Amino acid sequence: MHWGTSATLRARLSGGNRSDVWAAEVDGRRCTMRLSSRVPQALDWELDLVQFLGAEGIEVPEVVADTSGERRCGQFFMLSWIDGRPPAGHADWRAVARTIDRVHALTTAWRQRPTFASTVDLLTQDAGGDVDLTLMPREAVELCRGAWKPLLGMTQSAIHGDPRGNVLITRSGVALIDWDEARVDASILDLAGLPGDHAPPAELAIARRAASAWEAAAGWTLEPAYARRRLAELPGS
Repeated sequence: MHWGTSATLRARLSGGNRSDVWAAEVDGRRCTMRLSSRVPQALDWELDLVQFLGAEGIEVPEVVADTSGERRCGQFFMLSWIDGRPPAGHADWRAVARTIDRVHALTTAWRQRPTFASTVDLLTQDAGGDVDLTLMPREAVELCRGAWKPLLGMTQSAIHGDPRGNVLITRSGVALIDWDEARVDASILDLAGLPGDHAPPAELAIARRAASAWEAAAGWTLEPAYARRRLAELPGS
C-alpha cells in the first residue's frame, strides 16, 4: 500500500454510488480510504477545497499524504477520521447552518470543479458532474430547469452538496465530512435540506424545489426510483 507497511484497511463503509470507502489505520491513526470514480482534476479540486477550509478553521478531515508525500495515488486518497455525533435539536442545526454559511463566505470566488456544472449552468448546457440531462425525458428536463431558474442572481460559492448526512458535532464544534458532491453553485442549496429555517422562507422554498430537481437529475440513472420520487416533489409534475 502506498501509505506504508503500517497502513491497514479495517472494514468497508458505505460510500454511495460514486466511490468506495474503507475504515483504515495509518501509523496507529484512524483514517478513511476512498476510491473515487471522479477524474483526477475533480479529485484535486476537492482536496484543495478541504485543505483550504481546514486552514481557515473549518473542521474537516485532514488529507493524509502517502509515503511519497502525494495526496492521492490515482483515484485513491486517505483522510483523517473525525469522531462525533449526529446533530440533535435546533441548537445543533443552527450551529451547522452557521458553519455552512462561513464555508460559503470563504469561497465566493472559488472556481468551478472540473467537469462539473452549477444548476444555473444547466439552464443552457446539458451535462456536468453527476447530471446528464440528455438521459432524461424532455418534460423532466423542463421541470428541473423550471426549478433552477429562480436561482439566477443568487450568491454562488463552493457548496458541500450533501451536508445533512455528512455533519458531525464534535468536542470543538461542527465538522463537515465527505465532500464528494461539492461544487460551485447557489450557496442556499446547502441549507435546503437542513431541519429548521436558516434563510428567508421565500428563498428556502426556491432552494428546496431546486434541490429536489438536482437530486432527480443527478440520480436519474444511478438511483431511478429515488430520482423519480424527488422529481414528483416539483410543481407541475
